[in-house]
Amino acid sequence: MTGIPSASADRIRSHTIDPTRPIHPTILGVTAIRVLRQLRADPRTIAMIMAIPILVMTLLYFMFSEQPPLPNGQSHFVPIATAMLGILPFVTMFLITSIAMLRERSSGTLERLLTTPISRLDLLGGYGLAFGITAAVQAVLACAVSFWFLGLTTAGSVVWVLLIAVVDASLGVGLGLLCSAFAQTEFQAVQFLPVIVIPQLFLCGLFVPRDALPGWMEWLSDVMPLSYAVQALQEVSAHPDPTAVMWRDIAIVAACTLVALALGAATLRRRTP
Repeated sequence: MTGIPSASADRIRSHTIDPTRPIHPTILGVTAIRVLRQLRADPRTIAMIMAIPILVMTLLYFMFSEQPPLPNGQSHFVPIATAMLGILPFVTMFLITSIAMLRERSSGTLERLLTTPISRLDLLGGYGLAFGITAAVQAVLACAVSFWFLGLTTAGSVVWVLLIAVVDASLGVGLGLLCSAFAQTEFQAVQFLPVIVIPQLFLCGLFVPRDALPGWMEWLSDVMPLSYAVQALQEVSAHPDPTAVMWRDIAIVAACTLVALALGAATLRRRTP
């Protein structure tokens, strides 16, 4: 009788994905290194990730430079720029991650990876770690330009701004990985941007305070994680020391990131139909 030899069958079964298998730190690290190497081989993507936030912050600075100050004497640039330091990493990482994972699946790379001893959590955790490191570098550069060249000031430490920016970027990674499972082309992946990101941008308190929104919009704002990232940055901007609200908001954003990664692992497919 023809068929797969017993030893080969055992190897295949040992490589079958077990969604309940815990994360393996070594495999997760190797996955992250592979993703970072792929990024390093694409200088245009690196340039976009690092340069766009700096460019946007610079444009914001000059856009508000001729505007009269706020009643408290503060420039209009300060509250907008502080919030944008968390929003820009979120948007950038969402877009980059969703497209990158879709390419892995459509090229067959994901299918080959999932025949090795790697779990879905290892794979998505590796992506999250790699893009989290990238987001940290992006946030450092954007904050350095904003605080030391554009004159941005906050009552709290820039360290807290960096922490919130990295957590927010990780949320973008988690949502990008989740949304990539429902896209079949890169164009479809980009279409999730106005569906997932733009409503959060409008309702996060950047344009209108959340408590001034109509009732149903305020309710929507309360269930959108970007609202808590912006609120945490507003706390840093207004208070010299970390507040309970800031820590609560960071915890909410981090929890949403973990939920998005878990849902992404549950919906991950080997190949795009």
